[in-house]
Amino acid sequence: MDETEFWEIIDTTRERAGGDPQAHAELLVERLLDADPEAVLDFARHFEARYNRAYTWELWGAAWVLLDGASDDAFDYFRCWLIGQGREVFEGALHEPDDLADLLGPFDDEIDGDGEELGYAADEAYEQLTGADTPDLGIAPAPVDPSGTPIDLEDDDALAARFPRLWDRFTA
Repeated sequence: MDETEFWEIIDTTRERAGGDPQAHAELLVERLLDADPEAVLDFARHFEARYNRAYTWELWGAAWVLLDGASDDAFDYFRCWLIGQGREVFEGALHEPDDLADLLGPFDDEIDGDGEELGYAADEAYEQLTGADTPDLGIAPAPVDPSGTPIDLEDDDALAARFPRLWDRFTA
């Protein structure tokens, strides 16, 4: 599976789910069940690599503003959700997290920002296909700490200065 196919699967299942992360995860599992186990592992590698790339202080700060706070777990689930938003949103957010203010459509804080189940979709599909747990994916492990310059997530003034468009849109 190449990168284009990975994003096509993300996009088509998200569109069918109407943006609901839980429904998106269920549709993703269904779609992956149509693939062979090696393709599911390829999908998992693509997902995990992007999940690890998104482990940055900059994105954590953006998630903090969007979600009105983001614990370690909440930031993990946010990164899964961000991947689920598709290539344009994901890459745009990596390039400039404050651009999420423009990249995101309507944002429902009851369901958006939490894609925990998306992170388990490949594992669930692989287990259903093979009866076994997902093996080691053979990619570099996740970094211990986020990359980039640490941000004081408790400093509203610093967050407002660093993410002015997100701050204006999501805290007003």
